[in-house]
Amino acid sequence: MNNVNFPKNIPSQHQSGHPGLEHLMEPKPIFKNESYNKVTQKLKDKVAIITGGDSGIGRAISCAFSEQGAIVNIIYYDEKEDAEETKRIIEKDGGQCNIFESDISKEEFCVQIIDRVISKYGKIDILVNNAAVQYERQSLEEISSEDFKKTFEVNIFGPFYMTKLSLPYMQPGSSIINTTSITAYKGHETLIDYSCTKGALTTFTRSLALTLIDKGIRVNAVAPGPIWTPLIPSSFDEKKVGVFGSDTPMKRPGQPVELAGAYVFLASDEASYITGQTIHVNGGEIING
Repeated sequence: MNNVNFPKNIPSQHQSGHPGLEHLMEPKPIFKNESYNKVTQKLKDKVAIITGGDSGIGRAISCAFSEQGAIVNIIYYDEKEDAEETKRIIEKDGGQCNIFESDISKEEFCVQIIDRVISKYGKIDILVNNAAVQYERQSLEEISSEDFKKTFEVNIFGPFYMTKLSLPYMQPGSSIINTTSITAYKGHETLIDYSCTKGALTTFTRSLALTLIDKGIRVNAVAPGPIWTPLIPSSFDEKKVGVFGSDTPMKRPGQPVELAGAYVFLASDEASYITGQTIHVNGGEIING
């Protein structure tokens, strides 16, 4: 895989739905590395749950985990076509994938999903809290109470519910990985509430890591910079999409596939001495914190 071939310019576009659909994007996000080393099977027979695993970064994680031998369980909101496509891709390559339509912002739905996974596999080895929503607003005054509440319910309450419910079924050596964001460290002038949730998720990662050390469960995070996912055309107007990622040191947006390896590493035994940390995948931006 040669990153020279990754697109630098994204055509202007916008989707009215939220959080967006991958099959409507142009160009399609690059989520799979065909040269990935499948021989190592770093995650062989591990049971993984990935929220928002249907598209974008989640699809890249799901495919990479499957290629490394994991049994993949994807939770999606209402993007059924994207979820079914991800499942088809994984199964075509000989992997195991289950998809569950659910709203992780509601605890009762999280209970149902965990019960279904446990009834089938009896354990959870990897939890990736990846699903998120964002709503661009030009000022604090424009953020409605409804959107503010929903952003926190999906981006923070969801990971809280999923983690709390998964922990009883996780053994020493298990891994929890949270998708935070560069906005947790830099802030963002038009994504104030989203940035707040990612900051909270970063602190959740660090605090939870400390509480779970004695149980042998590791908790880490990945903080993406501008990545070409369905969240982008569904959140920003056409003009902003057209220059998306051009202000990074690499002068382009990242592709979902460029994050997948970080999640595989953190989920594997190779990261056995790493907990409470964040890997920044952002095209060269220097982050303090």
